[in-house]
Amino acid sequence: MASHRKPRTRMAGLRATPALGITTAALTSVALLSQSAQAAPSAPQKPSLEEVQKKVDDLYHQAGVATQKYNSAKERTEKQRKKVDTLLDDVAKRTDKLNEARQELGTFAAAQYRTGGASETATMLLADDPQGYFDQNHLSDRLTARQKKAVDEYQTEQASATKQRTKAAKSLETLDNSRDDLRTSKQSVQKKLGQARTMLSELTAEEKARLAAIEKKKEDEAKRKAAELARKQEAEAEAKRKAAEEAAAKEREENKETPGSGTGSDTGTGSGTGSGGTDSGYATKAAKVINFAEAQIGKPYVWGATGPDSYDCSGLTQDAWKAAGISLPRTTWDQVKVGTTVKTADAKPGDLVFFYDDISHVGIYIGDGKMIHAPKPGANVRVESIYYMPIHSVVRPA
Repeated sequence: MASHRKPRTRMAGLRATPALGITTAALTSVALLSQSAQAAPSAPQKPSLEEVQKKVDDLYHQAGVATQKYNSAKERTEKQRKKVDTLLDDVAKRTDKLNEARQELGTFAAAQYRTGGASETATMLLADDPQGYFDQNHLSDRLTARQKKAVDEYQTEQASATKQRTKAAKSLETLDNSRDDLRTSKQSVQKKLGQARTMLSELTAEEKARLAAIEKKKEDEAKRKAAELARKQEAEAEAKRKAAEEAAAKEREENKETPGSGTGSDTGTGSGTGSGGTDSGYATKAAKVINFAEAQIGKPYVWGATGPDSYDCSGLTQDAWKAAGISLPRTTWDQVKVGTTVKTADAKPGDLVFFYDDISHVGIYIGDGKMIHAPKPGANVRVESIYYMPIHSVVRPA
């Protein structure tokens, strides 16, 4: 009978079910762990040194722009302060004159009072609208010539003093606005410089060394371009010299007298139109500019500074050209408008080289593709290639 029993397949089925459940749960757990790993926030990637250098350069550039805004606001503030002082002085003088006119009218009023009651002159002086009272009561018909003159002077001085007080009030308001601009520009400069210093301070010694290598590569490229410009300018100068010599030789040949035809009537009134005199005059001024700039090499850059112990870029160019007798405005934005714009290839020593599209930096060209400039905070006045920064234009101030 035992041979007729059916196999217990059901039990086998029961064993397979838990195994399938465990496998599914395991796969689900793996999937969830994978999703969790993907969802976990990744650590912020540290910027490359090239990105750090670009960011720092941008911050220094922005600080340069803010410095020019500061210089402009400071210049406006100083001019407005002088204007306000002048107006206040004028108001004080006119007030004195007004008091003198009032005193003279008071003398007439006192005399009238002594002869009988309150005088019309006194009533006019105490009125809210003296002119209206004067016109309404036709006082002019009853005043002596001296009294009428005193009244006219009083009214004139009163109107003038009121007008100047109004001007002074408006000028003081403008002065306050200029001071606000000055304060804002100063804060902007300090903020940009602080951000640049923070970024540099977070670099390791090894990163600073690599950053210096990147900077040197940039400087070497700028020097290469400067040397290329110097060779080009030298070649052009040599070609001009030879052309001038050939022209002079040709002129001498043409002016040789034919045998027997000389009349000795040469008056020596040649009308040469060469610009040697002009070039010589500019070269003399440029030499003074460069001599002054060279004497400042090694002095620190300080934003907003105009010497003598430190300079910003436009402060240096302004002081250097002042040494040659030429007065330049304070900011790069105004200096670029003074003089004649020339091509970079035609730059001469003494010319001003402006940089960036926003014209926020300037240097003094000294020849051979080089300049003297006050670069940026943390650096000193130095000689550098004009190709270290993107050139905007070259201007000949005189």
